[in-house]
Amino acid sequence: MNIYYIWLSTLPRFFVLLPAAASCYLPARGLMKYTPIKTAALCGSILVPFSLAGAWMHATLKTDVNTIIFPSLIVFFFLYRHTVKTDLPKTLSIYVGVCAIETFPAQFAYALDAHLHPLSNTASFSASAALFQFGLSCILMAAFASPARHQFSWVIEHLDSPKIWYSTLAVSSVFLIANVGATPQSYLILHTGRLSYLFPTLEGCALVLLVTVYVLFYWGGMGILEHARLEKRSQLLEIQAHQYQALQNHMQQTKRLRHDFRHSVRLLASLAEKGDLESIRAHINEYENRLSEHSPINYCTNITLNALFGYYHEMAVSAGVSTDWRIELPETLTVSELDMAALFGNLIENAIEGCRNLPENQRYFNLTAEIRHGNQLYIVSTNRFDGKIRKDKDGYLSTKHSGKGTGLVSIAAVAEKYQGSAQVSHNDREFFVDVVIKL
Repeated sequence: MNIYYIWLSTLPRFFVLLPAAASCYLPARGLMKYTPIKTAALCGSILVPFSLAGAWMHATLKTDVNTIIFPSLIVFFFLYRHTVKTDLPKTLSIYVGVCAIETFPAQFAYALDAHLHPLSNTASFSASAALFQFGLSCILMAAFASPARHQFSWVIEHLDSPKIWYSTLAVSSVFLIANVGATPQSYLILHTGRLSYLFPTLEGCALVLLVTVYVLFYWGGMGILEHARLEKRSQLLEIQAHQYQALQNHMQQTKRLRHDFRHSVRLLASLAEKGDLESIRAHINEYENRLSEHSPINYCTNITLNALFGYYHEMAVSAGVSTDWRIELPETLTVSELDMAALFGNLIENAIEGCRNLPENQRYFNLTAEIRHGNQLYIVSTNRFDGKIRKDKDGYLSTKHSGKGTGLVSIAAVAEKYQGSAQVSHNDREFFVDVVIKL
């Protein structure tokens, strides 16, 4: 009966893993590999039996609860990583951040237990303190649920900077290690001098400080993303200005040709009188070539994206890449022009960059964008490359730096934003990107 009571009173300490698991998935709600129900069932099928078995080990073998939980957190991390579609820096940052937050209910529970049972110690954690810890963990999860699901999840989905995420991980790790190191082994320590009220006060201040750090990180992330958005807008305006200048040059050229047209008419009349048909044909061909020499190409009816395609086509020509583009886009888009510019810009830049490592006569890039079924935009990109890739279980890695390529991540993010998908594949000669977007 005594063992059963210890087992039952210890269960809340292990059940703390349930709100902790939920807290890990709240900021990654848009990046889960499975549905919330399936993920909850998977976590429950692992954590509940683990909690029952862990509490039984504590009751029968007198094994310390923390000795059981802490090593298991490493295993749980790999299970968590398997169920989300975030890269390693983001996954670690979320997981360690939640672990750091979850150490505070334990610290407050130790303070309560020391007040209730001053002659006891952490090895004899009382049932009332365990229930208090579990309840406080649930309250913290509920308090952070809304900002985690909305504000922080948005930053996680859009901010792709491993350095920033690793710096956040470092801050969370400091608080986590500090709290683990500050765990009192004997409750008598908390009754020495002013520690009885200083300990919970300091823990409360530390919790507020950690939350403040997370809030500042959120605002900092928002500032970085806003700066990136403004840079994209500025780049798009520069591209439009470049295209406008090309159009102005074409207008000036045609103006001069129109001015000189009367001289051409006189020359053609003179040649016609002589019956010199070959010279007439040669003069007309030269006139047509000069007329079309600076003529801007219309890739689509949307003015902004047409300027974008013109800019990148010049880039492809400069890189010696042969292009075959067939683009069908409406004049007025029902989606963000910035998002579409980011998608096509990353798609084209990646393709051109992939061609650069080949001999110039082998470089080609085909791009097709067409609307099917009324509101589905299908984009197919095919380019030659040298066959060298870097890839892991999460997808393709950048060939320029460590980690995932930001271009492909951005393409996938835009596709998912508009209820679509992005599929990337390759063979030994060609690289393929297929995107579907709902307009």
